[in-house]
Amino acid sequence: MILKRTRIMVDVDPALRRKLRLVAAKRDTTVKQYVLSALTVQLRRDQELTGDDALLGLTAEADPVLAELWDNPKDEAYDHL
Repeated sequence: MILKRTRIMVDVDPALRRKLRLVAAKRDTTVKQYVLSALTVQLRRDQELTGDDALLGLTAEADPVLAELWDNPKDEAYDHL
């Protein structure tokens, strides 16, 4: 079975890159493995806080910040789709 993967690129400043490389080296891992682990941990925390269903879709209930952004006359047309 072949797993399909996609690439995510993130630009960081040189100081953050140095810190990331140092921390990964201290943990005897690669930057890639460290970042994937950190993402997995954060996603798990977010799922525990909001529940799995809330993260499956972008809704006002799932994300109050988005609710504030979406609650405006210009975007009201999307409420009726």
